[in-house]
Amino acid sequence: MKKRFRLLTTQCAGLMALLALASGFSAATASEDRPPNVVVFLVDDLGYMDIGANNPDCFYETPHVNALARSGMRFTNGYAANPVCSPTRYSLMTGKYPTRVGATNFFPKDVAKLRSGRFKPAPLVTKMPLDEIPLPQALKAKNYATFFAGKWHLGESEEYYPQNRGFDVNIGGYSAGGPYTGKKYFAPFENPQMEESPEGDHLPDRLARETAVFIEANKDQPFLAYLSFYSVHTPLIGRPDLVEKYKKKAALIEGEEFSVTESEVTGRRGVKTRSLQKHAVYAAMVEAMDLAVGKVLQQLDDSGVADNTIVIFTSDNGGLSTSEGSPTSNLPLRGGKGWVYEGGIREPWIIRYPGVTEAGSISDEMICSIDLYPTVMSAVGVETSHVIDGIDITKALEGGSLERDTLYWHYPHYSNQGGIPGGAIRVGDYKLVERYEDGEVMLFNLKEDLGEQHDLSAQFPERVTQMRANLHAWYDNVGAKFLQQKGNGPEPWRP
Repeated sequence: MKKRFRLLTTQCAGLMALLALASGFSAATASEDRPPNVVVFLVDDLGYMDIGANNPDCFYETPHVNALARSGMRFTNGYAANPVCSPTRYSLMTGKYPTRVGATNFFPKDVAKLRSGRFKPAPLVTKMPLDEIPLPQALKAKNYATFFAGKWHLGESEEYYPQNRGFDVNIGGYSAGGPYTGKKYFAPFENPQMEESPEGDHLPDRLARETAVFIEANKDQPFLAYLSFYSVHTPLIGRPDLVEKYKKKAALIEGEEFSVTESEVTGRRGVKTRSLQKHAVYAAMVEAMDLAVGKVLQQLDDSGVADNTIVIFTSDNGGLSTSEGSPTSNLPLRGGKGWVYEGGIREPWIIRYPGVTEAGSISDEMICSIDLYPTVMSAVGVETSHVIDGIDITKALEGGSLERDTLYWHYPHYSNQGGIPGGAIRVGDYKLVERYEDGEVMLFNLKEDLGEQHDLSAQFPERVTQMRANLHAWYDNVGAKFLQQKGNGPEPWRP
């Protein structure tokens, strides 16, 4: 009896091993046959310091985003290609610097109403050209189902909307830069690209639910789900229960909410900047965004596709700290949305790539929104033959180093947030900022001076000369446009 039991046990063990081997072979074959799904969370106006994963003292509660960081890789030197929305959105869709097509500011309804200063801003292209090959269109080569929800802001007419740029589904994306119709963040939304919700429905939750439905419906084929939040852009409107929660929390925080930056920032006047995170409505908006992220992540688990889905979380520009209610503080980063200082361009970047990223890992490699496109193309096995500026950052995701030491920025406009026209170049730890009104430059060592408070240009003139020459060569390469003369006024500076 014992011998028979031992024999059966051995036979069962062998059978189980064969089944396990067969199962493993099937899983490997399925994995090889099917490229990874891609989920992108793009949050509007979210600052680097606005999530707990980047800021242990963050006033806003972001448990789901923090959990995503613990399950993937968090980047400490991740950037947007521009300090305002539309240009960065263009770069995410194309892998290109927005300066290449002159898309260097947010896309307004009326260019003539853009803010000016001593000079007129540079000429502006206000659409993503139709000859571009956007991310979802490129993924069609691998038969991806493609979904977009939220803010688009990449062209005024319908031919430029998501459904005509490669997305199978578009929920709420059109020309508007914010939820300005209906009751804004609450239904009725009166959004022309979205069926109406029941009265009182909350926009970030609606977009998350739509994303979750798409994931479940397409779990058996490769898919791209691009959730581009309208949150946390103005108008500042939060869920009443969450607003009340943060009002109580804010009452416990002491300190000055605002400070006036040194006049050197603009060359003429100081700028009022929020120096303390305690805006209850903004906090409610951040938490609602986080809850929406959690809902989508849970759906990946429930649909059984989390282990074959690349998840990317980022923002389109820095936190809003100098106007329109100045709802957040980016400190210790300088400036905010609309500025080429770190507060305007350094972004939250979290990427979870199963089998590639190590859970809870951190990378100090420099990455930028121009890198999303080539990295996704590499992951799904689509070759890119047209010109792009970004690089495949898979080596960084694996824990290695990138063959990159330089990034560039070009913002030839007067921002709605008080920012002045300027450009910047980062080479290693050093960053040079160039002001377009007068051509003056500032040099900072970001490793030692993250807040960009100590100008080193007088101490390192040779470094300034070299970095400036590289920046100007890049201007030429991408066809950069600059400030224009106002009437019979003085000529603006030219590089």
